[in-house]
Amino acid sequence: MSNAPLEGLRILSLAEQFPGPYATMLLSDMGAEVIMVERPGMGDPARQFAPLFKALNRGKKSVALDLKVPQELARFRELAAETDVIVEGFRPGKLAALGAGFEEMRKVNPRLVYVSISGYGQDGPYRDRAGHDLSYEGVGGLLAGQANAGLPGEVPRVPLADIGAALFAAIAVLSATISARRTGRGRYVDVSMSDAVVSMLTAFLVPEANGTPLGNFIAEPAYGVFTCGDGKLITLSIAHEDWFWRPFCEVIGRPKLAGLKGRDRAARKDALREDIAAVIVTRARDAWGLLFDKAGVPWGPVNSLTETLADPHVRARGLLRTLALPDGGSETHLVQPLKFDGFESSPSSPAPELGADTDGVLGRGRG
Repeated sequence: MSNAPLEGLRILSLAEQFPGPYATMLLSDMGAEVIMVERPGMGDPARQFAPLFKALNRGKKSVALDLKVPQELARFRELAAETDVIVEGFRPGKLAALGAGFEEMRKVNPRLVYVSISGYGQDGPYRDRAGHDLSYEGVGGLLAGQANAGLPGEVPRVPLADIGAALFAAIAVLSATISARRTGRGRYVDVSMSDAVVSMLTAFLVPEANGTPLGNFIAEPAYGVFTCGDGKLITLSIAHEDWFWRPFCEVIGRPKLAGLKGRDRAARKDALREDIAAVIVTRARDAWGLLFDKAGVPWGPVNSLTETLADPHVRARGLLRTLALPDGGSETHLVQPLKFDGFESSPSSPAPELGADTDGVLGRGRG
């Protein structure tokens, strides 16, 4: 018997693109059986971006069903009757209109957990508005700096609304499953990508709501990115701690500044940052790293994606796995950053071809 934490949990995923696939990938890594239910002929639209699709859908199965066809909808219901969780990512009301919404599915499986991921949630004035990650970030306040300046800025390259919603969806699956197993009754969970952004900004929005805005929470001169003498970039992350600032000043040869307290540093932030930058550029990054580590100063390299994959700490933490392919080749994948005692997560198989498991899954039932 497997010692995977989620062994025996079956999930049907009708979620496409990014949030749902990432959430179910994490759950698959912990031992859940994840069966993607895809539209025949095209499947998940992310299949047209093969590297993305392969990264988020390893270790899963693929069943091709057209829920608009009554016979295939009936087969889907048969699957749902033997399933613990359904995760879907369509616009609100779409699956219900097809006869595959929560109310219909709970009739065939009263213990079913049903998680819906959408841009703005199942209610509210934006419920039916089209959108993608950037729009949800804008509504949720993540681009507040641009709003305050009244000027458009750089578009974030990391889809934080998608990632945040995926993590909340994974939490929803786990918590609702515990509830269903305790009570014998399934649960419906509404996960909104814009809500996810709002929640991630709790530490900023709550003070704002109470009339005590944080403003520039970290106004420290030694909290930022600097250029070293070899052209490489380094992060310094002295947030507000005097006990980091003092040894930092000693290392960079500015002992007279060591007595400055947080408010004093913030008041002189620009001048101090300019001085720090002028010092940091005099040595190579590795040289600074040795000095900062010895003194206990928080710092780190600014890695490219390629450098991250080769970083000795990333390697030592075992985040990379090589997966053998049927054709004799291999793919490198990342495993989730949860380390269990007695269990090591690892992708079991590459992302499936569209409908590769239709006959096997529909023919055998659960097992």
